Amino acid sequence: MYEYIQGKVAEVAPAYAVIDVGGVGYYLHISLETFASIEHAEQAKLYVHYIVREDAQLLYGFATKVERELFRLLIGVSGVGGNTARMILSTYSPRELQGIITSGNAVLLKNVKGLGLKTAQKILVDLNGKLTALGAFDPADAPAAGDADVGEALEALVMLGFARAAAEKVLRGVVRENPGAAVEELVRMALKRL
Repeated sequence: MYEYIQGKVAEVAPAYAVIDVGGVGYYLHISLETFASIEHAEQAKLYVHYIVREDAQLLYGFATKVERELFRLLIGVSGVGGNTARMILSTYSPRELQGIITSGNAVLLKNVKGLGLKTAQKILVDLNGKLTALGAFDPADAPAAGDADVGEALEALVMLGFARAAAEKVLRGVVRENPGAAVEELVRMALKRL
């Protein structure tokens, strides 16, 4: 029904965003991945998945189409609901999740809060082979700064003692907002957010 919602970011928190479109505020459930993308933005375009339940109508928003497609694949697995899928996408980036599913690493997937080993194994079995339809990432996912610059900035943050996953998420947001930034600038801006 909805492809995307684009407008002014009226309110944003790690679990939700309110996007104002012509005076109407849309409440969207988001992952930490999407939160990192729009946290400091004034305007946002979120790709939407709309769920109608007996007791609620829910909008889930995603910064990229790839993240939305992974969400749709996850909720297609029996026993995985919208909140569990969102928790998985908050724990792992789309690239990390694709790697976990492709390699069949149930132990890593089980690390997601509220996800048991049986459900993790079920996700791996159900989604193995379905990820080829996703193919490569959206152009929106590819950072405009040189990959070498982003890699150097990431290594610098890890050497400073930050967790690789957290540093990577923050760097992705920094690169989206400042596509031409040098390594030093990337590290400096990332440090302010970590």
